[in-house]
Amino acid sequence: MELFEALKTRRSIRKFTDEPVSDDELKTVLEAAMMAPSAGNAQPWQFIVVTEQEKLEKIGSINPYAAMAARAPVSILVCGDLSLEKFPGYWVQDCSAAVENMLLAIHGLGLGAVWTGVHPLKERIKGFRDLLGLPEQIQPLAFLVIGHPDQQLKSESRYREDRIHHNQWEG
Repeated sequence: MELFEALKTRRSIRKFTDEPVSDDELKTVLEAAMMAPSAGNAQPWQFIVVTEQEKLEKIGSINPYAAMAARAPVSILVCGDLSLEKFPGYWVQDCSAAVENMLLAIHGLGLGAVWTGVHPLKERIKGFRDLLGLPEQIQPLAFLVIGHPDQQLKSESRYREDRIHHNQWEG
């Protein structure tokens, strides 16, 4: 898929078929994540791949916007590893760049995904920390639910001229 086509047609997918996501597809997605830019090239990310049905079914009680994980073949928790940071605090931006790379790779593979937020909500952070046994230096940022799409969403331009300012704020 051509880059600008991918950018214009990627949408959040919340309904999935029963078809599994292959190990090769998961590796491609994770490789894309690890190609993201990071402050000082620290690459302060860790990824928890969740395929156990029992765990996927508990996700909705931690993050109601990720409840569809119970009906998806795989999900990935994207975390910042504070022990790997060169510039404290930039892990959020670094991991967000990794998430966007993942979403584009997922779309390019013909799969679908939705990015659901974890950080900075303390109850979600604690829920994922408890469910997946995360050590203290590992900070969950985002939870991606991934699978083969069972829905088609319309793509429309989101370009807004009124959100662009040149050289200074033009209010």
